[in-house]
Amino acid sequence: MSQNHAHNHPNLTGKNLLFSIILNIVITIAQIIGGIISGSLALISDAVHNFSDVVSLIISYGANLLTHKKKQTLEYTFGYKRAEMIAAFFNAASLIVIAVFLGIEAIKRFSEIHEIKSELVIWLAILGIAANGLSVLLLKKDAKHNMNMKSAYLHLLSDMLTSVAVLIGGLLMKYYQIYWIDAFLTLLISIYLIYMSWNILIDSLKILMLFAPSHIKINEIVNEVLNVEDIKNIHHIHIWQLNDHECHFEAHLEFKNDIKLSQFDLICEEVEKLLMEKFQIQHCNLQPEYNRDDLKEIIIQD
Repeated sequence: MSQNHAHNHPNLTGKNLLFSIILNIVITIAQIIGGIISGSLALISDAVHNFSDVVSLIISYGANLLTHKKKQTLEYTFGYKRAEMIAAFFNAASLIVIAVFLGIEAIKRFSEIHEIKSELVIWLAILGIAANGLSVLLLKKDAKHNMNMKSAYLHLLSDMLTSVAVLIGGLLMKYYQIYWIDAFLTLLISIYLIYMSWNILIDSLKILMLFAPSHIKINEIVNEVLNVEDIKNIHHIHIWQLNDHECHFEAHLEFKNDIKLSQFDLICEEVEKLLMEKFQIQHCNLQPEYNRDDLKEIIIQD
């Protein structure tokens, strides 16, 4: 049985995430108080959104710490590498639930339009833009390489954009007395949040369910491996992602001849190199067979 392990992904410290958590706590408290005083549903919705971010960012930060500080043990052979996937799923799911709630409240508000203290809305929206904009810049680099960080980054980016929308609404209410814009912007924010979170929810769920990565076609793998000399058949294939940058592969290799173990090692090295270069599969577990009486299907139904 041959195994190949390669690790090539950035080391994320989470320090920028911790700073973003502190900023969001300040914004949340300010916007909740301001929303109640001004009577703005859009500002309260932005505050609720920020509060969800505080919770989700804390989860992301904890997952980041677990992933990088807790190593594999005899009891936890994969360590805590799945922690960030759980965090990404929870963050995306919570954001969708909050977005649906805000949308319902916005629709109700259309029939209950009343005057709003727009100046307070404007200043708190500017505060939200500044603080979340800084957080977005801090996490942008890490978000390119890590799904957990990407979910946190999208939370903060959507926060900044909703604050921009709230600012525009505040200006329209102040200078044109268009108070229905508050409910309208809240509805747009909720739709936008669902749109931004859906892909992360589905992608993290697929990883947690051990689905094969969407960018890998198993039939292509089979065709490539069968081109390797001495391999007669490849079957009983399993392929899954441990997290968003570690892909695992296992299969049975049936050989044409009763080869030596040393020759098997050389062939495995060739297969592992092929899978890494063409399919970005970092971990391989290959079981050799010769004239073994078992099922030869690519995917075995348990």
